[in-house]
Amino acid sequence: MMRWMLGAVMSLWILCPALAGNLDAVAVNDAARPEKQPATDKLNASVTKLQILLDRAQFSPGQIDGKFGENAQKAMKAFAEQNGIAFDKTIAPELWDQLNAASEGPVVVDYTITDADVKGPFLKRLPAKLDEMKSLEALSYTSPLEGLAEKFHMSEELLKTLNPRKAFDKSGETIVVANVPAQRELPRIARVEIDKTRATLKAFDGSGRLIAFYPATIGSPDRPTPMGTLKVTGTHEQPTYHYNPEYKFKSVKSKRPFDIKPGPNNPVGSYWIGLSAQGYGIHGTAEPDRVSKSASHGCIRLTNWDARVLGENVKRGTPVVFLDAPTDTSSRQQGKTAGSRASN
Repeated sequence: MMRWMLGAVMSLWILCPALAGNLDAVAVNDAARPEKQPATDKLNASVTKLQILLDRAQFSPGQIDGKFGENAQKAMKAFAEQNGIAFDKTIAPELWDQLNAASEGPVVVDYTITDADVKGPFLKRLPAKLDEMKSLEALSYTSPLEGLAEKFHMSEELLKTLNPRKAFDKSGETIVVANVPAQRELPRIARVEIDKTRATLKAFDGSGRLIAFYPATIGSPDRPTPMGTLKVTGTHEQPTYHYNPEYKFKSVKSKRPFDIKPGPNNPVGSYWIGLSAQGYGIHGTAEPDRVSKSASHGCIRLTNWDARVLGENVKRGTPVVFLDAPTDTSSRQQGKTAGSRASN
């Protein structure tokens, strides 16, 4: 009797992986538009597909995590507004159809892990405080899993769910990943607009057309983001983080300046876009899941991949316009790290 029951349970698990909390490539690629608004805290095949399609269309949902959270809704709203589609937090048929029409190929594909993916070196532990980072030779990934997740703009949870019983530290292993382009070329960016209230960054071409959208972490009460209009002064890949004790960060004990070596887990991530106000910039982050959900020390924080796309396509002198927000932002949770100044 027990053997029969065990066999029935195993058969049900095999036939209905979704009931076991799993997703697979077929479920995501064949996902249909959900009839009602998905839950914000549960992995969903349709939402995974939606996020990947938005990412491809240059309307970034931030980290692709398979959940219908704040950043996914922000990107969907921006896409809807740009395309003249009514938006009420549900996924309208017209929006779903336009996103699918604007993209080609499956949204998730097989990828074979390479030697470079598992070579490292990897950090045993990412320190929580800036003082503890200054002695490290590089702010590398902590594991091949973290590196692969960032490479495909995904959360580690979603990557593991799509690949049960897979070894992410094994070269030659085939895994399922989001089918997003490694590099992107945007039309010429004429203006960048940062909305402090909505915690978003938009890039426009010369005609005023929105060509890229990103969720962003923007400022904090003790170190607010600048006002008015600044200009891009330069871009740096793999920046070094320079801490100045004049900033008086509460979590830093050092009274002397110090540098933190480059790497994706650097406090300013793996890409820096300098602005024409000393110490301020647009940059990446070691915490892509916290973008637009925490606070910074005044800089504008994007995911590493979004900062790179923007940085590779923006030119020196491009105006960056800040749309002011109410001064009370105390509801935003203070983030772990923030940008100050960086160089390559």
